[in-house]
Amino acid sequence: MESQNKEVDALVQKITGLHAAISKLPSLSPCPDVNALFTDLVTACVPPSPVDVTKLGPEAQQMREGLIRLCSEAEGKLEAHYSDMLAAFDNPLDHLGMFPYYSNYINLSKLEYELLARYVPGGIAPARVAFIGSGPLPFSSFVLAARHLPDTMFDNYDLCGAANERASKLFRADKDVGARMSFHTADVADLTGELGAYDVVFLAALVGMAAEEKAKVVAHLGAHMADGAALVVRSAHGARGFLYPIVDPEDIGRGGFEVLAVCHPDDDVVNSVIIARKSNDDVHADGLQNGRGQHARRTVPVVIPPCRFGEMVAEVTHKREEFAKAEAAF
Repeated sequence: MESQNKEVDALVQKITGLHAAISKLPSLSPCPDVNALFTDLVTACVPPSPVDVTKLGPEAQQMREGLIRLCSEAEGKLEAHYSDMLAAFDNPLDHLGMFPYYSNYINLSKLEYELLARYVPGGIAPARVAFIGSGPLPFSSFVLAARHLPDTMFDNYDLCGAANERASKLFRADKDVGARMSFHTADVADLTGELGAYDVVFLAALVGMAAEEKAKVVAHLGAHMADGAALVVRSAHGARGFLYPIVDPEDIGRGGFEVLAVCHPDDDVVNSVIIARKSNDDVHADGLQNGRGQHARRTVPVVIPPCRFGEMVAEVTHKREEFAKAEAAF
């Protein structure tokens, strides 16, 4: 226990130092200094760790919340930068590998599809999918549409009109996937009746960065999604909670869903994945009246894939080299 405490203290100290350095940057737009600091941050956060970031003291919690917001801003600028680079090609979709983390999206989308296929009763063959928080590089929707769901229509929602404009340009030359992609500028809180049309809704990790915000979004989805529709929520686990918000499966259950599975990858897929299904309103209400939600009626499988830590460290180093090469090529 003492050795674990020392390990946690050392990690928090390192992350605090990186947060201080990132906070002093004049801009979070991609450049060598920004890329190096965020690569160091990811390298520190992705290995397995005994830290439970939800139990840190108030000062560390405040630092973590600020760091997640900095990560969100930097991720947005990085994606916008690469979206503009890709849009310069005649067919942007032929060059997606330029983005240093594209393979991560391939692996994450594959994992999400496999979890849906395994844990959603009756399998998964959605006619319509919504992705909430798609951003200027909608890689997840593209990978799912191109590799796993060839007959599915995708509606991508983002608060930022500029992000949607950038994203739509990437599909201008594609007659298959491009024809199945739509982009909408909207706040998820303003979506009501349209949510009932989707068989699956994906919720991006950075939609609702504080726990209370995330719970509110999930409850809104639970109020308007169709009974039996699937919800895929991206979360974080361990030290990765310094990079992305951690979602409590209990909050998903309280939001009107039955949690089917929770997956905590230990490889280059940084996000955890929670698979849930919209509960029947009557059943959920009955569960609440009896002092428990639908989520408390079954044991939720926690899926932890085999650890690939050695490969992961090499991959992070390789990503830093790819950043430099892509910038030089552009």
